[in-house]
This record gives sequence, C-alpha cells and structure tokens, in this order.
Amino acid sequence: MTPDHALPPYFNINPDDALSALGAPTTTADFARIAKACEAGRTDLASRGLEENGSRTLRLFSTWEITRYLIPVATGHFRRVLKQNPDLPQGRSETSGGAKWFTFDEVLKLRAHFASEGSKTKEYLPYRPAGQPAKLVAVANFKGGVGKTSTAAHLAMSAALDGYKVLVIDLDSQGSMTSIFGGTVADEWQTVFPLLARHYARHLQADNQRRLDRGEAPTPLDDTLSDALKTNAQSLIQTTHWPNIDLIGAQLNLYWAEFQIPVWRMAARGWKLWDALTDSLEEDGILSQYDVIFLDTPPALGYLTINGLAASDILLVPLGASFLEFDSTGRFFDMLHSTFGSIEEAENMAARALGRDGLAFQWDAVRAVVTRYDSAQQAELAALMQAYLGPTLSPHRQGFTALIGQAGEQVQGIYEADYRDFNRETYVRGRETFDATYAAFKQLLIGSWHRDVQATKQAAE
Repeated sequence: MTPDHALPPYFNINPDDALSALGAPTTTADFARIAKACEAGRTDLASRGLEENGSRTLRLFSTWEITRYLIPVATGHFRRVLKQNPDLPQGRSETSGGAKWFTFDEVLKLRAHFASEGSKTKEYLPYRPAGQPAKLVAVANFKGGVGKTSTAAHLAMSAALDGYKVLVIDLDSQGSMTSIFGGTVADEWQTVFPLLARHYARHLQADNQRRLDRGEAPTPLDDTLSDALKTNAQSLIQTTHWPNIDLIGAQLNLYWAEFQIPVWRMAARGWKLWDALTDSLEEDGILSQYDVIFLDTPPALGYLTINGLAASDILLVPLGASFLEFDSTGRFFDMLHSTFGSIEEAENMAARALGRDGLAFQWDAVRAVVTRYDSAQQAELAALMQAYLGPTLSPHRQGFTALIGQAGEQVQGIYEADYRDFNRETYVRGRETFDATYAAFKQLLIGSWHRDVQATKQAAE
C-alpha cells in the first residue's frame, strides 16, 4: 500500500503494544505527584517574569509610548516641559542621547502635572465624579477558556494606565488572576472568605440580640466566625508591581466557601448571603478608596460567583465566536435569570408579608464581549450572534494577534510587554484590539457614573 493510501493510525493497533504503553494504574496518591510536578512547572514559568530577588517589577515606559498612549501631548512639547521643570521626573537613558525611559510611578506624577498645568481642553486624568463610590465590574461566564481572567486582567491594567486606582478581587480558587499580579496567598484567610464569614457572624450577632430580648439562649459563634469578626478588607489587600493596582488574592482553599456558605444559609435562612461581599466592601470603606474594582469569578455559578455578580455594577461576559460558546453563554444567562429571579421571589414574598420594600437586582450595564476573534474565520458567526443579542453583545470584537500570543509565552499581560521585544508595528496592532476593548468598557463606566450623578442631582432638587 502506498503512503497516499496508508490506513489511518487507529487501525491495526497491537494489544500487546497498547498494554506496554499503558503504564501502571493511577492511584489517588499519583494525583499528588502530578500536582507537585505542575506546581514546579508553574513556579518555573512564573519566575520568567520575576526579578532576581523573586519580586515582579513593572517595565519602564519610553517617551514615545507615553506621548502616544498615556499623556496626550506632542513629544516635542513633552520634552520642553521636562526641561522647563527640572523638579519633574526626567527619566533615564540607556545610551548617551538615547530615548528617555520612565517608571510608571513617574508617569503618574507627570500626568498629574499636565492635569494641573496643561491645556484644559485635554483629558489628562480620566473621568471620575466626586462623591460617587467605585464601580464594581464582574467578569463572568460559567464556560472555561473564554478569556475571562485575561480580559479582566487586561481591563484592570488598561484602567491603571488610564490613571484610575484599581482593586482586583480574585474569587476563583484556581488563583489565575492572583498569579498574573504576583500575589502570594497562604490560605483562605487571605482571600475574601473572612469577609463573607464576618458578614454571616454579624447576622448571627443581630439574631442573638433578638433571642436575648425574647429571653432565649443565644447561638454560640465558633472559632471561625469569632476570628472573622476581627478581620477587615484592608488587611487582605496586597500591593502589586503596578503602583495603582491592588489585589485581594485567591488560592485553592477558597473553594471551601462553596461548601461552607450553604451550611450557614441552612442554619440562618434570614442571612442575605448575596449581600455579603457588597456590604463588607462598603463597611470597610473600600468603595471610597478605589475608582474601579474588578471581580474575577469562577467558571461556575456558585456562591462566590453569585456574590460577585450581586456586588457588581457592570457585568461583562466574555465568549468566543463559536456555536458551543454562544450556546453555553445563552444557558449562563438563563441560569442568571433563574438564580436571581428565585432570590427575588423568595425575598419579596417575605417582604410583602411584612409590608417592606421588595428586592430587585439591577446592573448598570451587561455586555457580552467576543474574545480571541479571528475575522477571517468567524465573521459570519459573529454577525449572527450580534443579530440575536443586539446591544447586549459589544460591537467591538477582541482580536487575537501575535503580540497576545508572544506576551502570554513570557508570562505577561500585553501592557507589561516591552515593545522592543517585538516589531513596533506588531506592538501597535496588538495594542489596538485591547485598547478598543477598554474604550468600549470605559464608555459603560463613564455612562453609569454620569447617570448616578444626574440621579443624585434630581433627588436633591
């Protein structure tokens, strides 16, 4: 038989050869061995983005990049301003007479100077209305591999580059977002878990007071709840290698919350578990310390995801332009309707009986976002998805470029990649799709803040 007519490789497999290649059966203990190998590999890969001391450092930014992407001034004017103001950061050159490079801390100082001294017709600082709390943004989908974490991370980096103060909260026990920002989390007590536990403990304390008022014995708080009452959000926040991005990280033990929360809920039906994260962040003043808070949720509609979605003002749902991801995302929205509808129905039944206002969840904006888009292969399906979803599907489609792939291999976000590692044209094209993704998001952010401002004015009139 000629090679052109060779049989496919699944024919004529010899059972003895198959057995010899099979290896020994896998036991539970083998999972530990495999996990350890993955941990070693993960440490090796992650270390490629670390300095010699084991920390992660944000790269420098050149004059070209600053004036093109970060501060809207001509390069010549930028240099003149630095020369006229020697007290401003002057940057550093790698060669005599070479390009000047600045840390991002220095960029923020330069931006603040231009905002106070520069043209009033230009936007040096992003829109942020005074007196309004931070906006919480959940990035969610219960299908994995849709670019959820990478989208959330790049939006956080985009917002930071734009000048916003950002907090990233990792609700996924896989901890991918935590790894991206170089976080270190020892156990569940350095995640959002103690905030959820504290919220439940406060509910029990209030319920115990009512018991005492009725002459009944209080319900004792266990050690977990007693310890949680001593925790606040500030103690959980880590700084990152980005000067204006902070992190509340996650690790595997956070998954325990998915088992503990329903136990608490069964013991106290009156506990509003979906408000736990919102109330905790508000109580600890976090909403006034940051501009934007990104919530990276697990790829499942569990209790952590419900907390993240209930807390969010804006919900972004990444998906690929494929039938399976479109189908799965539709089921995700169906689950959202069922889940939050059930909560509203149960709460409102009790509220009507007591003559109280009912519960109605509301989001400023919900948008599906096409990620990893290939215009040559997926244009027709993406157009069909747009026709069905209408304005719910963002018209911007986040393309996959060479820059994205290469940055991922170097364990970096695209905004952390040094453009000198690429052809400059590749860098510019690669940035365009993420800059456009952020622009679409920022429009939602500004619109929702502005609506709040108008509502506040109308309420005061």
